[in-house]
Formats: sequence, structure tokens, C-alpha cells
Amino acid sequence: MLGRRRHDGRHIIWSLPKGTPESDETPEQTALREVSEETGLEVRILDTIGDIHYRFVRHGRRIDKTVHYYLMEATGGDLADHDDEFEDVRWFEVTEADALMRFPTERDILARALPVAGLA
Repeated sequence: MLGRRRHDGRHIIWSLPKGTPESDETPEQTALREVSEETGLEVRILDTIGDIHYRFVRHGRRIDKTVHYYLMEATGGDLADHDDEFEDVRWFEVTEADALMRFPTERDILARALPVAGLA
């Protein structure tokens, strides 16, 4: 998971990797690139988990976003090479990850991933 300090500087928000497609990338290509950039890991997609949809406002403009999630396997790389956008990147046991995630939609993705990974 990716850890970034909140605006108040006191708490770290933990979340799953995600990002925005570049030019004509497929959702799968975007996921592979973003996970690599944000975590420092090389990964391969094993299966599809599902999508989440949400809205937010940035610079006075409403943005509708869909994020596609995949079950992935690390094939190389190093968490120490993660993007500077995040203070910390690390692995967690499932129950700890679930407790640390801020967004219910990401907890739902984790729950949906478990049977796909053969862990439920």
C-alpha cells in the first residue's frame, strides 16, 4: 500500500496504487505503469478485480473518475524505488491493510480480491 501524509501532517493515509491513463493506454497498461511508478515494483496482471467510480473537485472543476483494479504479482523491482509522491510504500497482512485503508471503496476492492486470489 501507499502512504501519504495528510494535510495536517500528523496522519498517514494508506491507499492502493491508482492513476490516470496517458494518451491511448489501455486500463491494463495504465495499471502496470502506475503500480511500477508508485511502488517501484515490476508486476504482472493475474486477473481483474473490478472498478470503483467516484467524483471529486479539483481547482473548481468536478472530475468523475473510474479506477480499474487488478490482482497482480510482483516479478521484480524494489519498494525502496517508489515514487517520491508517497512517504512510505509497504506490504501489509490483509487484516491490517483493511484496518488502515481510509476509503471504503478500496476496502471493498480488497474484499473482492481475496476470492480471486484464492484467499477466501
